[in-house]
Amino acid sequence: MTAPRRTPPPPARPSEAARRRLSPTQREEEIVRAAVGFFAEFGFEGQTRELAKRLNVTQPLLYRYFPTKEALVERVYQEVFLRRWNPFWEETIRDASLPLRERLNAFYTDYASVILTYEWIRLFMFAGLKGLDFNTRYLDLLKERVFTLIIAQIREDLGRPSIADRPVTPLEIEAIWSLHASIFYLGVRKFVYNMPVDDVSEIVAMKVRLFLDGARTVIGVEEAAPGVP
Repeated sequence: MTAPRRTPPPPARPSEAARRRLSPTQREEEIVRAAVGFFAEFGFEGQTRELAKRLNVTQPLLYRYFPTKEALVERVYQEVFLRRWNPFWEETIRDASLPLRERLNAFYTDYASVILTYEWIRLFMFAGLKGLDFNTRYLDLLKERVFTLIIAQIREDLGRPSIADRPVTPLEIEAIWSLHASIFYLGVRKFVYNMPVDDVSEIVAMKVRLFLDGARTVIGVEEAAPGVP
């Protein structure tokens, strides 16, 4: 009697086969990519066991790469907020061969292409709601490397005292915030309120124009004493 023919097991799906072949470095990168999307969707209250399910791995395997949830969250910060920082932005702002308006347009158009994403905007918002220090660290970086630089360039363009001769004032920082926050808010409209945002480059150019037209009343101008018009 002929032995019954055994049906071979179905071949592993490519994703499963690839998952088994991942090197430690690849596995870590896969976890980080998944964590970015997971926390952007659910916030930092999202549980690592749910993330492990998404990855089709065990929670102990997840903790082999990131011993604590805090360590994984920190890696997400590094991946989304620091690795995407472009040092060339500062060179763009300093490039005196171009008019200041063109420099700010170029900087903010490229900056907007980085931050106006689902992950960036939602992670930044969730971090603030959770009380994480992402926001403080990132905003300190912005003020140190971009805000002060923009103020220095505007003062030079207007023939006002340099920041070496007259320190940056709180009102000047607020003036830069008004421009920067208006561009960030485009992402809030799109990825939090689900409202359309069209032609970002045109909107950025408009906001830069409005900002520079008003900047001459604040940047490099000595603050009046309280009660003095």
